[in-house]
Amino acid sequence: MAIALLRVFSPIEFPIGLGVEGDLRGKVVTKYDGNLERKKQRWKMCSLYTDSKYACVSFDPEGNGNFMIRSSMVASPREEFISSEQRVYDVVLKQAALVREQGRLTTPLDVKPDMAVPGALYLLKEAYDRCGEVCAEYAKTFYLGTLLMTPERRRAIWAIYVWCRRTDELVDGPNASHITPSALDRWESRLEDLFAGRPYDMFDAALSDTVSQFPVDIQPFKDMVEGMRLDLKKSRYKNFDELYLYCYYVAGTVGLMSVPVMGIAPESQATTESVYNAALSLGIANQLTNILRDVGEDARRGRIYLPQDELAQAGLSDEDVFSGKVTDKWRNFMKKQIKRARMFFQEAEKGVTELSQASRWPVLASLLLYRQILDEIEKNDYNNFTKRAYVSKAKKLASLPIAYGRSLISPASIKRQSSLLKG
Repeated sequence: MAIALLRVFSPIEFPIGLGVEGDLRGKVVTKYDGNLERKKQRWKMCSLYTDSKYACVSFDPEGNGNFMIRSSMVASPREEFISSEQRVYDVVLKQAALVREQGRLTTPLDVKPDMAVPGALYLLKEAYDRCGEVCAEYAKTFYLGTLLMTPERRRAIWAIYVWCRRTDELVDGPNASHITPSALDRWESRLEDLFAGRPYDMFDAALSDTVSQFPVDIQPFKDMVEGMRLDLKKSRYKNFDELYLYCYYVAGTVGLMSVPVMGIAPESQATTESVYNAALSLGIANQLTNILRDVGEDARRGRIYLPQDELAQAGLSDEDVFSGKVTDKWRNFMKKQIKRARMFFQEAEKGVTELSQASRWPVLASLLLYRQILDEIEKNDYNNFTKRAYVSKAKKLASLPIAYGRSLISPASIKRQSSLLKG
């Protein structure tokens, strides 16, 4: 699918950022958030395709009469009694099968454009570069890790990161109070167009190019949008099965999006499904860690992302969470929650070593750094109501060479070491 881009400049200076406004009508001009503004020339991103529905993506796409509102739900009423794990594993199997169909990638697919437009490759490069700038600003450690990847993988991961951040900011960003379910429907429709080679703006163009080169399935992206829908209508989770599905939607999906780009080591003897399960586990572990770190912050917004049945078993209630008092009951409850998160990290670490060598370092760094947040919660005496657990800069720097060293160990070496220990 060819993607041709035409950039039209205006001499007016205007703040430009992630391109997500409250009404999600394809607008490009906005801010990253309250902490970051960049001044650039105002521009409009237009697209030329053989099958284009939209003449110019900086105009309101609803005005042309072809803008359809579509919604995707993972579970139908008949699937009501299927466990969250089974629903998610079905997505894992589908993504793994897609990778197997095209081989376990060590390099991007060779995709030849249907048509060439002068300057299109330059504009696409600029789109990827802007994605890199956003990644560097908001995920500094991870960004440094991506610099060790091949240029193709690096750009693709940047594009995926930016789409995920934009999606997350729909419900957590400065315009969150204006976001409605129909706005998320429009965002999902925009995603479908992106996968069809019809991007709305430069960030979409980068991701559209990425999914045309790697065997990335659309379902994890749609599932992340579903997670945003949950945030609009749900503030309690009755058990861990429900919470697990939420964690998959908002974080586990990132792992499934990324593995096709990061690639599996040629010498790996692990099954494709096991590598995807490990990536899923890392996303679940990261989100559980976010939840445990942000209990107080979420409570002040009227949200409790903790299993209600487990709170009750510990002799706790919503009122205890809202009051923010650290008691022995709370400490015991938190110990069990932290133990579970660490189990997911352990499962994730098994699969990270199976990734291509150039992709292991940023993933291992993320894993080690996030796991340390759990240590900090313990050091704060489980007070995650008024104290925010964070890893100091010194500890972060100390973790990077450790992660890098582990990234140099091949899956075959790890398997030999394991065999020797068992022998």
